[in-house]
Amino acid sequence: MSQTFSHEAEFSRPAHADSYQLEAGRWSAGRNALLFVALVSLVLCIFGYTQNRDRFFQSYLVAFTFTGGIGLGAFFFVMAQHLSGNAATVVVRRIQENLMVTLPIGALLFLPLAFGLKPVYPWAHPEIASVTPEIKAKGSYLTENFFVLRSYGYFLLWSVWVFAIYGQSTKQDTTRSVRQMHIISRWSAPGLFLVVVVGTLAAYDWLMSVQPTWFSTIFGLYYLADGALAFMAVTTLVCLGFRRAGILSNSITIEHYHDLGKWLFALTAFYTYIAFAQYLLIWYANLPEETQFFRLRAQGGWLWLSLSLPFIRFIIPFFWLLCRPAKRSLTSLGLVASWSLIVVVIDLFWVVMPVHYPNGPQIHWLDFATLAFTVSVCGLQFWGRFKKNKMVPVGNLRFEQSLHFENA
Repeated sequence: MSQTFSHEAEFSRPAHADSYQLEAGRWSAGRNALLFVALVSLVLCIFGYTQNRDRFFQSYLVAFTFTGGIGLGAFFFVMAQHLSGNAATVVVRRIQENLMVTLPIGALLFLPLAFGLKPVYPWAHPEIASVTPEIKAKGSYLTENFFVLRSYGYFLLWSVWVFAIYGQSTKQDTTRSVRQMHIISRWSAPGLFLVVVVGTLAAYDWLMSVQPTWFSTIFGLYYLADGALAFMAVTTLVCLGFRRAGILSNSITIEHYHDLGKWLFALTAFYTYIAFAQYLLIWYANLPEETQFFRLRAQGGWLWLSLSLPFIRFIIPFFWLLCRPAKRSLTSLGLVASWSLIVVVIDLFWVVMPVHYPNGPQIHWLDFATLAFTVSVCGLQFWGRFKKNKMVPVGNLRFEQSLHFENA
């Protein structure tokens, strides 16, 4: 409890002490660090591709869907907050908007997968598709050209909305007009449809079709719930990193961190609800074409990972954040946000890899190299936006209200 009081005292300083423009030196240092990681990981990925082509693409799919899920989560939450008129999140909204802008970069990150479908997707092999009735029935949909075309169609739609919303938000920094808020709201209403419906289709294509004889109508929400939790965890860690560097340390108060903790708690519960709903529907129907998903993950070494997921994905973070002091402790929030990011990667690994390694998990250094590459590339897109734009939406009419936000 004393730790909580000390944090509250530390945040009692006036918010006007903060600078809302990132210093050029700090921006360059951040860019250089991300660029270094991107280049090193790229070299490792190229080397890994030459050594083990199949594993490279399998690992890359996990990394690609991880960063893509974060972008989709940011896209949804930015629009939802604009539509609801929520003032609490305004002070961290530019961070979330910059995370949202990483979604279009997925079109570039998708390129390796576009040229490496066969090591990942069984339906891309004609000799398998022709003798498997379930894949044959989906033959007109699961074709390589149509798959790639659909994926770039998703990114095109998302990019139009993302840049329209981001452009109006940054424009409001100078205009300080309510007009931008109305324009963003008009984009956001249909944009929510784009996230959920098109995001569901993307989840079906990128992840569910890894096991093409299986299907689940709720799987799209399963992936989106993963992305939403990862997005909120990244938001929390970025805020904590800024505070450690003395950036926005007075504007983002203990009340905002408490709010982020509540979001982490809520999204942990939401993911669990969706995951359990998927399991319950499959268990109740008991159809072989549906139960095969869990049968595959209940054999060999996968059984132990499957049994651990309820604990690492729900029980530990849920009870960790259940009490109020845990959501107001910066150390606690940093730990649980990091934990959440790790288990989202583990969950995506659990979705993809059993199809290729049915006897049990096989961890490979390419899992880390590909993840470092996609995260650093998205990090460059995220960080680059701070060069010319304010770090907070200073023109938002609810900005001052957000600075003085208090939890009930």
